[in-house]
Amino acid sequence: MNHNHPVFTDNDPQSELVTLNLGPTHPATHGVFQNVLQLDGERIVSGVSTIGYIHRAFEKIAEHRPFYQITPLTDRLNYCSSPINNMGWHMTVEKLLNIKMPKRVDYLRVIVMELSRIADHIICNTIIGQDTGATTTFLYLFQFREHIYEIFEEVCGARLTTNIGRIGGFERDFNDIAFAKINKFLKEFPVALKEFENLLTRNRIFIDRTAGVAEVTKETALEYSWTGPLLRATGVDYDVRVSDPYSSYQDFDFEVPVGTSGDIYDRYLVRNEEMWQSLRIVEQAIEKLKSEPKGIFHADVPEFYLPPKQEVYNNMEALIYHFKIVMGEIDAPKAEVYHAVEGGNGELGFYLINDGGRTPYRLHFRRPSFINYQMFAPMSEGMLLSDAIINMSSMNIIAGELDA
Repeated sequence: MNHNHPVFTDNDPQSELVTLNLGPTHPATHGVFQNVLQLDGERIVSGVSTIGYIHRAFEKIAEHRPFYQITPLTDRLNYCSSPINNMGWHMTVEKLLNIKMPKRVDYLRVIVMELSRIADHIICNTIIGQDTGATTTFLYLFQFREHIYEIFEEVCGARLTTNIGRIGGFERDFNDIAFAKINKFLKEFPVALKEFENLLTRNRIFIDRTAGVAEVTKETALEYSWTGPLLRATGVDYDVRVSDPYSSYQDFDFEVPVGTSGDIYDRYLVRNEEMWQSLRIVEQAIEKLKSEPKGIFHADVPEFYLPPKQEVYNNMEALIYHFKIVMGEIDAPKAEVYHAVEGGNGELGFYLINDGGRTPYRLHFRRPSFINYQMFAPMSEGMLLSDAIINMSSMNIIAGELDA
C-alpha cells in the first residue's frame, strides 16, 4: 500500500500515543485535505499534512486553453470569493496586452472584489465562532453572504462560480436592480456586523478559546511567505492594494488593519475590521461612479473584447471575431508578466509566460492558501486537538485554492 505520508509506528507497548487521521473528508477540515496526527491524550505531538485530493491540473490545462477559456478555471480556486480570481486573471492578460481600463470599469471591479472579500471573511469569522460553539453568530451573519451572491447573480447570472467579467471589462453594465441590491446591502450589513461583533468580540468564552492560541511571530510568518490577513495579524502592514495598486485602488481612502500577536483572536479582529474597510471602499466607489460617464463597462479593444451577443447572432464579422477571440487566434505579445491582487486569503498572483501562440506557454497560480497551509502541521505541535481545529478555521484554508 502506497502512502504519501509516513505511517507512525510505536514499538513501545507502554506507549499511549495514538495516531489520528484528521481528514480527508472530516467536517472539521472544511475541505478535502488530510492531517495524520500523533496524539498524546488530546495534545498533538507531531503531524503530517497531505494535500492533492482535488488536484485538477489547472496549470497544465491552462497551457491548452486560450485566455478566455482559462477564466472558469480561476473560479474553482478560492470559490468563496471567485470574482477576485476572475478579475485578477483578466488584469494579468490586460497587463500582457497593455490595455488601459476606463475608470468606471475599475470602480465597478472594485465594488465586486470588495463584496467578494466581505463574503470570504464572513465565511472565515463565522466558522471560527462555530468551532468555538457559537452557532448563533454563524447562522445569523451567513445570510448576508447570500445577499452578496444575489448581487453577483444580478450582475453576471451566477452566484458561486461566477465567470464574471471579460478581458477588457464586464460583459454587461450593472443594471438598476444590481445597484439597488448593493445599496440595500450597504444599509443592512453594518447593523448585522455590529451585532456579530457584540456577540463575539468581548465574549469571555470566545476570547479564552482564541486569545494566545496559535501565536505566530512576524519573522516566522515572513519566513513561510504568509500574506493577507494571517500576515497582517502578526503586525506586518502588507496589502497588495496599497503596495502595488491595481484597478485604481490608489483613488480610495481606506486603512489596512494589522494585529500584534498573530494569534487566532487577532486574525478574527483583522478580518472583521477588513469587512468595515471594504464597506467603506464600496461606498466610495458608488460615489465615484456618479462622476463617471454612464454606459461604459469595457475598454475599447475590439480585437480582444468579445462582441455583443446580438451582433454575433446577426453579423458575420462579429461572429468571426467572436470565434477568433475565444479560440485564441489573435496574436498576443511574446512576454512574461506577473500580476497580483489582494485575495481573501492573501496575495493571489498569476505568472504568465506567453510565446505568441494560441495558449499560454506557462501559467502559474500563486495560491495564498497553498502557501499559508505549509505551516499548519509545524505550528500544531504541542497544541490541543480542539485548538488545532480552531486554528485551521482561522487560517481559512480553501481546498480549491490549496490544490490547483
